[in-house]
Amino acid sequence: MTERWLLAWGTGYAAVGAASLLIPLYAIELGAGAFLVGAMASTAAFAGVPGAILWGRLAARTRRRRPFVLVALASVAGVLGVIPLLGSPWTLLVANAALWFVVSAAAPVLNLIVVEGAPAADWDVRIGRLNAVQGYGWVAGLVLGTVWTATVARMLPAATAQELLFLVLAATSAAATLAAVRWYPERPTTSPERFARVFHRLNRTDWGAGRYLRATPYGTTRLYWGIREWVDARRRGRQPGGSFDAPLRRYLIAVALFSVGFAVFWGPMPVYLTESGASTGTVFVLFLLANAGSAVCYSPVGRIVGQRGPYALQAVALGGRALLFPGIAVVGIAAPAIAPYANAVGFTLIGVTWALIAVTATGIVTRLAAEPVRGYALGAYTAIAGIGTGLGSVLGGGVAEVAGYPATFAGAGLVVLAALGLFRRSVSLDGGGSDAAA
Repeated sequence: MTERWLLAWGTGYAAVGAASLLIPLYAIELGAGAFLVGAMASTAAFAGVPGAILWGRLAARTRRRRPFVLVALASVAGVLGVIPLLGSPWTLLVANAALWFVVSAAAPVLNLIVVEGAPAADWDVRIGRLNAVQGYGWVAGLVLGTVWTATVARMLPAATAQELLFLVLAATSAAATLAAVRWYPERPTTSPERFARVFHRLNRTDWGAGRYLRATPYGTTRLYWGIREWVDARRRGRQPGGSFDAPLRRYLIAVALFSVGFAVFWGPMPVYLTESGASTGTVFVLFLLANAGSAVCYSPVGRIVGQRGPYALQAVALGGRALLFPGIAVVGIAAPAIAPYANAVGFTLIGVTWALIAVTATGIVTRLAAEPVRGYALGAYTAIAGIGTGLGSVLGGGVAEVAGYPATFAGAGLVVLAALGLFRRSVSLDGGGSDAAA
């Protein structure tokens, strides 16, 4: 694998990062409400799984990988290029699902490519590099959207500026496709079977900041790998879930709860901000601040976890989110004049809490799971978090349509608070007493 090839994929992922927010904003311009925008986030979480399973099987049977990566990048360009021609929010829902179908379908192939030619001991570093490139590409896309809306969008109607940005993103992905054609690695020798045998033993806490940069992750890739590990275990005649100790089972339920709570908050958020008077540029800035808050804090949090353990930090982060989620609505109602500034601070803090949660979660699962089932426990965690994201997104949009945004954000905070209570029952916050590996 060459760095130039990673640059090509990261460039394509920048287009995806910008489109992840641009598509719901464009849907709002076409008349979409909170439920439809929440459904977009939900389909983004789920649509990639069947694509990844299908393409993973095809890649395994054909022993070819190059076509799948190139088709993914070219398809991103095609979907983004077609979107300006769509005139209905519901057709955008389909286009958004198609986008995440092709992006996530490349997941099993990409992981095989990055470990090509490397000993198993180096796979953590290779996968971490891929995740970092994707994460920074995602943030670069948000930066592009922010700059575009601060410059070009000031000279054109909002919908026209968004349509032009879709064309720019399509051209970016097309250029990434051409670069990948030129820079793609040599013919593969690492088999999917060998990758599957090694994958569940890898140390995922070292997979790089890119896993944690997105403060509002859709979870498509991690959902696929979590489900795949679980299915592979069942095929081998194992029942890893039956070997999970009670503290781990309670923690996984807490993961399901707080994942739903997070998504209930984020699902209708673009609509809330737009209806509150925020411009497209302001929405991009707020989401960029959330992602930047995560990015800046990832490394320091990792060091603190190494010194003090993950339990207390995750409790603080969950408690912070339980307060911040309804706080966004309270400020919007009680002090609308300062709401834009309060939102900037709030989104940044929410991003910081995501870094705390994302970094500590894998460490907590590792500590609570016995060594023989540790890999499967991590797979269960990623799958549960991904499913919770999908369900919570559409739930948040539906509640916002029926009960309004204050009730939605307050409900999200209560769900996270319930998860915090269950989490505290699962572990001892001083780091002792609940570790299966102790």
